[in-house]
Amino acid sequence: MMTTMTNPAPVFGRTAGGLLAARLEDHSWIAVPARTGLRIANAWRLKKAMADWTEEDFWGSCGIVADEAAFRDHVAEIAEHHRELRGLPRPTMVPRRSTPWGPAQQSCRYGEGISCHSTAGHGGFHLDDLRNAAVHPLLRHANGWYEEDCDWAKVAFTFPGLFTTRERRLAAESLIAYYPDAWEVIHGIELAPDQSRVKDERRFREVHAADWIVVSAVRSDSHPGMVDCVATMSGARGAVPVRHYRVPVGEYSTGAFGFVIDPDRHEQVEPVAAG
Repeated sequence: MMTTMTNPAPVFGRTAGGLLAARLEDHSWIAVPARTGLRIANAWRLKKAMADWTEEDFWGSCGIVADEAAFRDHVAEIAEHHRELRGLPRPTMVPRRSTPWGPAQQSCRYGEGISCHSTAGHGGFHLDDLRNAAVHPLLRHANGWYEEDCDWAKVAFTFPGLFTTRERRLAAESLIAYYPDAWEVIHGIELAPDQSRVKDERRFREVHAADWIVVSAVRSDSHPGMVDCVATMSGARGAVPVRHYRVPVGEYSTGAFGFVIDPDRHEQVEPVAAG
């Protein structure tokens, strides 16, 4: 593959410890063995040669992939993302806008009537009235503001031509995960289990509506090898009745939505007195 000044290609290699590594412009990644695959660790503006990199040089994480081939695919997707970004004009604007998260410190114009603003603590998109009317009613915010954590995906979904392939993929995944009901109505489909965290948690709460679910846990000081657990009915939070249980360490796992108490096997105990 040719590398040019406008479209640089990622460079792959090995670290001092033999880990698969990659560099693209100022971005660096390594594949660190993890329990379920390879953790993608990332860093910014590393000056050392790739062969001298160590795990201590990397401070961030981009998630888990299955194997080295998936790691290479991840880096390749980011390279394509950078290439596509160069073809999307996103000029910086004078940050004079007031936002729901405070005054904008940096602003960027994505398209006519579509801008993105960053503040000291948060940020998101703003759509003018005409552009906001194009958002599907199930996704639309009346005030035209869409925060950067999840709601940005509604903007990318509505105006795909203003976003890269990677951004569109992440937007679809975000909408499926956090707005499954809207996604199903818009596309006329039913999402399968494990596709949407919101639907999976809803299903979990329905199945375990009459079960005691752990809401906090700590290793027992008085009973080595056990976990002291506080549980509520269906995992409810707030001013609700609680029960205390003791669970073997080897058996306890938080799981995706909480550990379900089995009253036939897990001992209910009196709460530990404070002081």
